[in-house]
Amino acid sequence: MDYAIARRRMVERHIKGRGITDPRVLEVMEQIPRHLFVEDALRSQAYGDYPLPIGHKQTISQPFMVASMTEALQLKGDEAVLEIGTGSGYQTAVLSQLARKVYSIERIGELGRQSRRILDRLGCINVNIRITDGTVGWEDAGPFDAILVTAGAPDLPMEYLRQLVTGGRLVIPIGDRHVQTLTRFTLKPDGKVSREKLFECRFVPLIGSQGWEDE
Repeated sequence: MDYAIARRRMVERHIKGRGITDPRVLEVMEQIPRHLFVEDALRSQAYGDYPLPIGHKQTISQPFMVASMTEALQLKGDEAVLEIGTGSGYQTAVLSQLARKVYSIERIGELGRQSRRILDRLGCINVNIRITDGTVGWEDAGPFDAILVTAGAPDLPMEYLRQLVTGGRLVIPIGDRHVQTLTRFTLKPDGKVSREKLFECRFVPLIGSQGWEDE
C-alpha cells in the first residue's frame, strides 16, 4: 500500500472535501503517517475517515475530526498547547507541527508510553507527555494559548479556563456519554468567556475527578 497516496486522497476527499480550509492543517494532515498510530492489522484502514480501536476501550479519532478540532484552535505556530487525552498520539503529532510546544496528558500509562515511542520515532521533540488525571489540567506548565480535549465531558472543567491565557481557545466535546457537541470557548480580555457550538460528535468519555467516573 502506498501510504503517501492514501494520505493525499484522505485529505482531498475527507478533509478538504468536507470544508477544512486552513492550509497549515491540510499540509500537516498530508504529512503525518497515521498508519503508524494503529495496530499493524489495521494499517490498511488507517486513511479511511472513521475512528479505529487502539485498545483499552479507546480509539484514534477519524481524520476529519482531528482536522476540525485542530482548525478550531486557530493555531499560528508560536503557541503552547495543552492536549487532554494523548490516546494513540496521532492528534498530538499533528499539534506538534502546528504549535511551539505541546503538553499532552494521558490517564492510561500503556497508551502514553506507546505514543511517546512513536512521537520520538517521528522526531516530535516539542511534546511533553504526563500520565495522570487530565481533568485537572497541567497547572505548572501553563498558562496555555490553546487547550484541546479529545474526550467527551459532562460539563466544562473550570480548571481548564484557569489555565488559559487571555484570548486563548479551548475546544472540548460536551454532552452525555453517548453524544456530545464540539464546543469552542474563548477567554476574552474582560474576563468573560464566549461559547461557540460547532457540531455534534461522539467521543469516549472524559474520565477523572472533574469528568465522568470510570465504569
